[in-house]
Amino acid sequence: MSAVLRLGYLPLVDAAPFFVAEALGFADQEGLSLALHPAPSWSALRDMLAMGLVDAAQMLAPVPVAQAMGLGGTRARFDALQLLNANGDVIGVSRALAAKMRDAGYGFDFTDAAGAGRALIAAAGSRLRIGVPFPFSMHMELVHYWLEHLGVALPEDLEIRTVPPPMMAEALAENEIDAFCVGEPWGSATVEAGVGDLLLPGTAIWAFAPEKVLAVRSGWADENPELTGKLMRMIWRAGRWLGEPGNRNLVSDILAAPGRLPISAEVIDRALSGRLILNAAGEVRTTDHLITFHRGAASFPWKSQAAWIATRLAARHGQDPAEAARAAAASFRTDLYRLHLGAAGADLPERDSKIEGAQAAEGPVSAARGKVILLADPFFDRRIFDPTEVLR
Repeated sequence: MSAVLRLGYLPLVDAAPFFVAEALGFADQEGLSLALHPAPSWSALRDMLAMGLVDAAQMLAPVPVAQAMGLGGTRARFDALQLLNANGDVIGVSRALAAKMRDAGYGFDFTDAAGAGRALIAAAGSRLRIGVPFPFSMHMELVHYWLEHLGVALPEDLEIRTVPPPMMAEALAENEIDAFCVGEPWGSATVEAGVGDLLLPGTAIWAFAPEKVLAVRSGWADENPELTGKLMRMIWRAGRWLGEPGNRNLVSDILAAPGRLPISAEVIDRALSGRLILNAAGEVRTTDHLITFHRGAASFPWKSQAAWIATRLAARHGQDPAEAARAAAASFRTDLYRLHLGAAGADLPERDSKIEGAQAAEGPVSAARGKVILLADPFFDRRIFDPTEVLR
């Protein structure tokens, strides 16, 4: 008899491993039956997981970090077992703001984060209102990192508002925000609704950012080792299948099926292909690795990425960065990844941390078996983050 596993999610392209695992039999292979529970917002999903209403959940990568630091309004602690995906976000602006940027000579090249940021700041005037899905999210971290390194005084010149992803187009239409950072397909949905233009992919700010994780309550994985192994293998195999380019059209159909993502397969495919329509005029830009489920050890929960997030949060919340980084790193469970996925064939980097932003081009790093090929991961300003400075 199959074990029933309750999984919580938000309707985003990066929930694809859950839907694929159910639709293509990866759950059945592990003797699992999935009960998928949608949530209306990230705060609701966090609370569903904290209260045990679901066993595991698609979760914003910074949420386990924030919980480990005692932030976020609930005492629950979460473990990130693996990444569901790297990247997947887009930044967009209202059509009115886009017109001002174009009138000032900006060409929306989709690659130059510094140029885009300066054009956005100049067009927005004294105070920019940006929508993000949750305070503890890569959307928030990307926006902060991008604009503060372009000289925006935070929070004096920047107002960040929390908007659930499916409501981003409505917030733009109602003039509640000037711009947004959101996971696909909800950026493209603003273009389809005729209220927004896309400005940048998240990869233009950080080329390989941890986006969503497979999260469980702290202690659950250690108390349920057999079930944890089944869950992780199922998700990893679904991610590997998602990483095959030839499967893209079927992925779009799976995600657009009734009860999954309430948007067309054609719009979903834009994120999977990286070929995005920028505006109502139909301008197209193509981005490599707009969302990555498998390639480049995309599912490995690097402790250095947890530490990067933690030091950013610590700076804004007045905490000691080293203590925050150590607590955060413990929540990214590389030990369980190695235990449960090594025999399945997952890439296992030799170390649990790396220097973030230092991989200028695709290339190998040492691994438990041979080498792992990592994708380029530079920040837009070519800074690096050395985790040894805080993880001692």
